[in-house]
Amino acid sequence: MTVSQENQGLNIFVVGLDEDNLDTLCAVPGAEEFTFHPLLSKDELQHGEIDFPELLRKARATLDAFEGTVDAVVGYWDFPVSTLVPILAQERGLRSSSLESIVRCEHKYWSRLVQREVAPEAVPGFGLVDLNAETPRPPEGVSFPMWLKPVKSFSSELAFGVRDEAEFRKAVAEIRQGIDRVGGPFEHILDRLDLPDEVAEAGGAACLAEEALTGVQVAVEGFVHQGEVVVYGVLDSHTYPNSACFLRHQYPAELPEETVERIVDISRRVIGRVGMESVTFSIEFFYDPETGAVNILEINPRHSQSHAEMFEHVDGVPNHHRMISLALGRDPRVKQGDGPFEYGAKWYYRVFRDGVVRRIPTPDEVARIEREIPGVKVQIVPEEGVRLSEMPGQDSYSAELAHIYVGADSDKELEAKYDRAVEALEFVIDDAA
Repeated sequence: MTVSQENQGLNIFVVGLDEDNLDTLCAVPGAEEFTFHPLLSKDELQHGEIDFPELLRKARATLDAFEGTVDAVVGYWDFPVSTLVPILAQERGLRSSSLESIVRCEHKYWSRLVQREVAPEAVPGFGLVDLNAETPRPPEGVSFPMWLKPVKSFSSELAFGVRDEAEFRKAVAEIRQGIDRVGGPFEHILDRLDLPDEVAEAGGAACLAEEALTGVQVAVEGFVHQGEVVVYGVLDSHTYPNSACFLRHQYPAELPEETVERIVDISRRVIGRVGMESVTFSIEFFYDPETGAVNILEINPRHSQSHAEMFEHVDGVPNHHRMISLALGRDPRVKQGDGPFEYGAKWYYRVFRDGVVRRIPTPDEVARIEREIPGVKVQIVPEEGVRLSEMPGQDSYSAELAHIYVGADSDKELEAKYDRAVEALEFVIDDAA
């Protein structure tokens, strides 16, 4: 991978830098003064067993060997990236939020405890499942339907919606089998902190049960700069029919103004209590249009790299700009609404069956689609030969074939451009044996 510029400007090390996001980083205002350097590969960070001490050692060695100045260390992925960044930044006197504030968000159980302190009206019933019990049971006060998930995992990995005791037992068995892949390395982070008793007792490989939420999924993006919590974007999400799987995220959200104000207020309260500084964040919510209820799904101590193109479409600046500005001690505010489109969306082209990918669209085919449909960018997810159910970072019910970013001036145009792109994508998938 090449860096963005070859100059004597500011050196920014990006943990898990990938080609797609390198292109987007090069589009931030003032990118000509930055040189972006990769620090650990995405494969090292997200695939296979996670050896956190070894990742930390390799990252330190790379920074120590660099002959120029290290002006910032940033990242836009979840664990282990989210926790490597504050450790590496603190060691070099660089700007970052504290490790403890990051883990308050990353540990789903700790995060729920914090949320309940300052926004109890927006927190569903939750509790821990004792995976060591001979016959694990749902926690008291949490009824079916519910979600089971590790207190730390990648994306939707090992997250299960369960409707009854039989589904509960099946989900627990799968979580037991796979929880240590991320939970074990997460313990290395918890060992660095003075934890509340409840969190210390739970540890990093615990299972959380939460009441199932219904309604429209909503996300906010924001940042904390010099103690001020700023929300700069509210997005809504659409799911596939009769499914919890995302079909698309859309910015800006089409919600009642009063609902947006409540979501922003809750966001400011919980982020203020978490105690983050000089960092971006994103929070996922459920909004029930019938009852007006707003509930927090989860807090992420980083912006969503998958939203970058949407913000660029609508505001003219990808959200990576805020991350870079904060790491350099600069005010990250920009004028909003200066982009070429009224709406931006990220679509998830999925299949709801297993299979082996025999053919994916070629780079030339993708380039042709992007030329022929203005405001469209396509990222192919699987590689040829992969079994869909073995792809990392997928949920338990579907597999992503492509991410399709679309800029448009209406909902109808968003859908029309997406449909054109999907029709032009040629995948061949054999049924799984």
